[in-house]
Amino acid sequence: MKNTKRELIFLRTFALTMTLGILTFASVAFKRSGNQKFGTIDVERINVVENDGTVKMVITNAKHFPGAGDSINNRVYHNRKKRAGMLFFTEDGKECGGFIYDGAKTENGHSAGLSLTFDQYDGDQVMQLITTDKKKQNTRRKSGYLVFNDRGDHETKESMDKVAKELEAIKDPKERQKKYKEYWDKGVFGSVKRVALGQIPGKQNGLFLFDDQGKPRAKFCIDKDNNVKLVAYDEKGNVVSSWPK
Repeated sequence: MKNTKRELIFLRTFALTMTLGILTFASVAFKRSGNQKFGTIDVERINVVENDGTVKMVITNAKHFPGAGDSINNRVYHNRKKRAGMLFFTEDGKECGGFIYDGAKTENGHSAGLSLTFDQYDGDQVMQLITTDKKKQNTRRKSGYLVFNDRGDHETKESMDKVAKELEAIKDPKERQKKYKEYWDKGVFGSVKRVALGQIPGKQNGLFLFDDQGKPRAKFCIDKDNNVKLVAYDEKGNVVSSWPK
């Protein structure tokens, strides 16, 4: 009988000691302050969030890139190509830019690109650093430039999604263009390139200016033959002045 009591006392003491040890270890582990240091981490996606849960940045592989039906900060995304990269968000949770890239062999060559974009508030990109490299058989077209765009003053991400679906449903190209212009005039949809700095297809390196309709109006560049050119165009694309003559 005495041995049984001793065993019970031992078991109770052992169980209590183990419980206290586990609780102490857990408490210390979860309350540990300071940065944690890691060597190499393999992850598929990282969400950087504020204390209130607002997502401020996403770092992701192509598979987990936000697409149709996915939701971030209570915004449901439309269908778009999935690429590895990063997305940035404002304090109120609206997407405001990102960094994406891809590249792969194709049947007759390859296709690759990189894009760093910054959006206007609750809209789409107004500044973009972009490079493209496409090869088909023996023809290779490369470009890399910084571009600035005009966008509508009344544009929102919600209006863009709505208008994009409406335009996609219009099969007649002329009717689609007419409807696009209506929304552009209202300032709720559309983009027009205004300034480009860098190399455009054709190996022209320089500064390229466009009017509010997106038509080329001037360029100061060095062409593929190392000729320096300063050219101005009218609204129909005709050369109105150039240097050298």
